[in-house]
Amino acid sequence: MILPMLRALLLAAAAAALSACQSLPASGPTGRAIAAGAGLDQGAETYAMVSLDFATTERLRATPPRLLGGLAGSGSVAPIDIIGVGDVVAVSVYEPGGALFGSRGPMGASSGRETFPAQPVDREGRIAVPYAGRVRIAGLNTAEAADAIRRALTGMVANPQVVVNLNQSLSNSVTVLGDAGSPGRYPLSPNTADLLGVLAISGGSRFPIDDTQLTLTRQGRSLTVPLAAVTRLPDENIRLQPGDQLLLQHRPRRISTFGALGAVTQRDMGPGELTLTDALASVGGLNPTAADARMVLIFRFERPEVADMLGIAQAPTPRGVPVVYRLNLAEPEGFFIANNFVMQPDDVIYAPTTTTAELRKFFEFVQTITRVVYDVQVASTLNVN
Repeated sequence: MILPMLRALLLAAAAAALSACQSLPASGPTGRAIAAGAGLDQGAETYAMVSLDFATTERLRATPPRLLGGLAGSGSVAPIDIIGVGDVVAVSVYEPGGALFGSRGPMGASSGRETFPAQPVDREGRIAVPYAGRVRIAGLNTAEAADAIRRALTGMVANPQVVVNLNQSLSNSVTVLGDAGSPGRYPLSPNTADLLGVLAISGGSRFPIDDTQLTLTRQGRSLTVPLAAVTRLPDENIRLQPGDQLLLQHRPRRISTFGALGAVTQRDMGPGELTLTDALASVGGLNPTAADARMVLIFRFERPEVADMLGIAQAPTPRGVPVVYRLNLAEPEGFFIANNFVMQPDDVIYAPTTTTAELRKFFEFVQTITRVVYDVQVASTLNVN
């Protein structure tokens, strides 16, 4: 009875072996498979592979960044001192003779000047002025509004002089929303009419500028750029116009790491520049017992102009040109190259395992199955004896 049982156990071990073969752990594609995908083995290109050297990293650094849908050229020339409905104005009138306006002093002399209480512009765009009635000033700047009041007083006041001050302007303001230090409505002025001026008085972004996106909405159209571009590229710091809406959003830049590394994870790039050396160090570097240091790979959708600079003829996708950068860290110069290679958001670092490591996994698995069979054989021998 024991022999049929042993045969059953052997069959079960073989079935377990087959099942386990189908579930062997896989950390990612092999280096050969990646090379084949690049068309190096089969001629069927799906992405380009570029071997990194120091000269290539220098050329990548020298290629200026290009914004997709930048703000340059969108600066406004609209005036920012136009009086609108709801704005609060103060009117002062100077009358040389002082017949209607002003007050007389103790000696009977008239000052001829009177400042009326500040008042909002009504829905019809008008304000009330003594002796002139309701004067329409909406759509005018302060000088034009003063001239309109002066004309309304003609015939009642001899040569009146009028000054209009815009105390509070809701119509000449922009709105700052999202991850700003102090979201709200902010008036435009000659000193705060550009993006950086408004962002300064609104407290800026609550997050690092490298991880913040700025969206400008104007008359139903929106443009989005990294906030860092506005601070570093003068052409992006455009002049705003009344009614503009600014939205600050936290969009952290991230990279992913896979394969024979110290950690398989997704991490934030953080502020400033992140090199390949920094990225590898942050995840514990290469696995010394498994990684193939001769082939550290960076997957990236590269900008078409960068691909052209590198001589890549790969057809672009909507996200860019798919490129795999390959670095040999088994050579000493590889670390200088890694320290000069700047990571980009959404990059993927992959370290394939060595062939030896793959074989080790297989033999460890075989050893496990062999041990099961061995134990069955021992039991069979003991039973026969």
